[in-house]
Amino acid sequence: MKHIQLNDIEAALSIVDQANDDQLETGIDSFSKKQPALLDYVLAAPSEYENENLEGYLLYYFWVINESFQQAGLAPNPVTEAQIEAFQDPFNALLDDYFGEDGSAAEQMLEEFSDQPHLIQFMASEVSTDDEDGTSLDDETATQLFIVCMAMITLLSQACPD
Repeated sequence: MKHIQLNDIEAALSIVDQANDDQLETGIDSFSKKQPALLDYVLAAPSEYENENLEGYLLYYFWVINESFQQAGLAPNPVTEAQIEAFQDPFNALLDDYFGEDGSAAEQMLEEFSDQPHLIQFMASEVSTDDEDGTSLDDETATQLFIVCMAMITLLSQACPD
């Protein structure tokens, strides 16, 4: 599997961060047509976690992550509901192990599971670093955002043709 590189993520961020509201809607709509089951899965998280603040962040990172795959020249097949269901048990087991580990061993587990280490490192940094204006995510939202984005990254990675 080809790994998404930092320059792919930076290119994706440049596109997304320079978008106006109409472009944001068009970009998300474009990827939602390519990955409808994945978007449904992602957008179920705010209800499951009972966290309304999560939805805006998830839509933003849905575009950034999908755009990163595109910038890397990767074209994941549409993620299916069957793939999502088959993914859940191993992912939940990984999360149990992850939250029981410390430091680099925990990070390595995530990177190996997703097969996209740069995207995982990027998301870890995003949820733990203050924005340019000094705002930060509360711990609960940061954890939830990281978990859902990790799932998204892994599912897209698994959906890439060999």
